[in-house]
Amino acid sequence: MKWKSNSFASWPLLFLLALLIVLLHVLTTLRDRPTPLTVGLPGVRVTVGGSTEPTAAAAIPNDKLLGGLLSPDIDEESCLSRYQAMLYRKASTHVLSSYLISKVRKYEALHKKCSPNTPLFQKSVEQLKTNHSTDQLECNYVVWIPLEGIGNRMLTLAATFLYALLTNRVMLIHLSEDMVDLLCEPFPGTTWFLPSNFPIQGLEGHNKHSQNSYGYLVEKNLINTDPKAPPSLLPSSLYVHLGHDIREDHLHARFFCDDDQEVISKINWLLLRADVYTVPGLFTIPKYDEELARMFPLKETVFHHLGRYLLHPSNTVWGMIMRYHNSYLAKAKERIGIQVRIFSWAPISVENVYEQVVRCTQQELILPGVNLNQSQISPSTSTESITKTVLLVSLYGEVYERLYNLYFAHPTTTGEIISVYQPTHEERQQTEKQFHNYKAMAEIWLLSFSDVFVTSAGSTFGYVSYSLAGVKPWFLQSSKDRNIPNPPCRRGVTIDPCYHGPPNFNCKTRSKGDTGNIVRHVRPCDDFSYAPAVKLFD
Repeated sequence: MKWKSNSFASWPLLFLLALLIVLLHVLTTLRDRPTPLTVGLPGVRVTVGGSTEPTAAAAIPNDKLLGGLLSPDIDEESCLSRYQAMLYRKASTHVLSSYLISKVRKYEALHKKCSPNTPLFQKSVEQLKTNHSTDQLECNYVVWIPLEGIGNRMLTLAATFLYALLTNRVMLIHLSEDMVDLLCEPFPGTTWFLPSNFPIQGLEGHNKHSQNSYGYLVEKNLINTDPKAPPSLLPSSLYVHLGHDIREDHLHARFFCDDDQEVISKINWLLLRADVYTVPGLFTIPKYDEELARMFPLKETVFHHLGRYLLHPSNTVWGMIMRYHNSYLAKAKERIGIQVRIFSWAPISVENVYEQVVRCTQQELILPGVNLNQSQISPSTSTESITKTVLLVSLYGEVYERLYNLYFAHPTTTGEIISVYQPTHEERQQTEKQFHNYKAMAEIWLLSFSDVFVTSAGSTFGYVSYSLAGVKPWFLQSSKDRNIPNPPCRRGVTIDPCYHGPPNFNCKTRSKGDTGNIVRHVRPCDDFSYAPAVKLFD
């Protein structure tokens, strides 16, 4: 075939025309695609609704604002831990959603507008006195009421805050005497403490039998449960009981049903008390699916991010943390956190717990073995050989004494020198005492600086610590016959805490139903087998 003499002259024009057609096609395709939500932490980029992008860079160390999660509008001197904790933990490598960041910024603005001592708060309090709700208020509230120990309280605070984010409510906390000066104010330019002159008194006396509880009102037909009912037919306040004791109580469990959430969302004031981590329960409510997916593209990071955002030890507690850290832990090249708890439902002797800790840490190469036939170390060994420091946290002193003596009296098989420390040994939990809570909070944060974490299965104290650290733990298996379990420990699958005693209720059939089978990412816990329990899996 022969080309005409002007063929080569027309070729550039044909090429440009073809290129223009291709570009128009690409632009049209991109325009018509749903906009992906880009999420990320420094070093990680992920898209929801689009493709996954590769890691761009390493996580930024010493990032005071945690990738934008924290607002810079709180004075550092007023809450030293807020900006200094990141100096003692490795930078998080867990995906942080830009949508979550935008949600907390919007929440901060709402909280400031609706906080105590504002006109809108006073207006809401006056509406509370009318005994009926209204849709004319700009500010609606959920009041967190403390229950059980510090670990439980930290978990339920985060869960309640997530519920506030989902429902556009302002979270206020009832400040019990044993929590005074325990935590910093987390929201800029405002307070999260419920005023002492709040019209509803005796908040800590609420329980699942309270006559203003949702379960009681439903049982007695004293509340209109029609999702289309106007707010004026509903009470101005409602108590929500989400304790582990509602496992078989289907009336209180209805809190986790879509239709009941429609009713509850119209009530201006919610009073909420829980002793368990209810976040997996929120993930079973269909109406919140989209919001939760956008805030947490990785489900197991909920407490990790919300805890780091919300929970900051006061300067009083931070001083205790820093003094202990600088005295004993600052020179460690690797920090091993071990938290030991003996529960009444899994009794075992302290001696066997000690043996279990040793077997676990040595079998999993967390700590080296020792040469029991030798008591001297090599002359060449120096302080630079101290590569691992163990922080052991327990109510009991005997486990520490035995572990300390093991590594004090004998050289390790690897030549390492292991140092072992225990801040306190209170012998029993004393949550009602303020200084006891100071020490418990300090120990949680010291543990959260760990590089490797070992904890008793089922311990809420341990849940908070390893989740703040962002470290998958080794769980000391619960004893079933007072003997040392075999294997002594198992590696955790996720970093999110476990929800003990979730409701045994299926909202669609209004009958018994296994929460662990309702949605794909809520499954039975990998550490707690004493009673039904679920957690979030990706």
